[in-house]
Amino acid sequence: MTTAPSPGLHPGGSPADRSTAVAARAMELSKIYGQGETQVVALDRVSVDFRQAEFTAIMGPSGSGKSTLMHCVAGLDTFTSGSVRIGDTELGSLKDKQLTKLRRDKIGFIFQAFNLLPTLTALENITLPMDIAGRKADKQWLDSVIQMVGLSGRLGHRPSQLSGGQQQRVAVARALASKPEIIFGDEPTGNLDSRSGAEVLGFLRNSVRELGQTVVMVTHDPVAAAYADRVVFLADGRIVDELYGPTADSVLDRMKRFDAKGRTS
Repeated sequence: MTTAPSPGLHPGGSPADRSTAVAARAMELSKIYGQGETQVVALDRVSVDFRQAEFTAIMGPSGSGKSTLMHCVAGLDTFTSGSVRIGDTELGSLKDKQLTKLRRDKIGFIFQAFNLLPTLTALENITLPMDIAGRKADKQWLDSVIQMVGLSGRLGHRPSQLSGGQQQRVAVARALASKPEIIFGDEPTGNLDSRSGAEVLGFLRNSVRELGQTVVMVTHDPVAAAYADRVVFLADGRIVDELYGPTADSVLDRMKRFDAKGRTS
């Protein structure tokens, strides 16, 4: 399990205290697999906003729809009905090429598997999305990101020469480097030891507080969720609760309540 964040680092507060600008929004979002008796409702009319400069964790039991929600909002998966917006752009109206461009230009991704190219150096992996898009990196921004994740002395190393934690730092820097409107992380610390996981989560939290980044992370770990500003809880494809200023204990307590409801229903 990831190391707990230091006390006193959570802004807490209520929704009224936070930015009202929305980085991404899902409205009445549904995702249904199959038909008839084999039909599975993965998302059941979910509506949720992800505000700018806020770190949101999505949690829920296995099969609750948390990864499906993230993949649909990030444009990685199609949805059955409802709508998704990234900024002012409606995803459902985009063709494949437009969707690819939006993901490349406006969204950053961090996955449990680091997804680094083994033949490229750390720096080349970080700038790869911009290189593919034919855009030059903002050097000042890139330098600040690299410094924040502590990679200044490892930029010439290939992934095989880096530890798991260092490889995930490269993935974090790659997601931040292009100044995306929003970053999505799918269990980004799942393959890391507790110390490395805590470092990566700290970098994500600092990117929100110091750089104004928006981060949405799916996790099963209450300690990881405690690094976020807000936790959204899903069960059976629906949002059932949310928590601001989370701690590991408060998140675990909510999760236990959902488990108890499931056993008694």
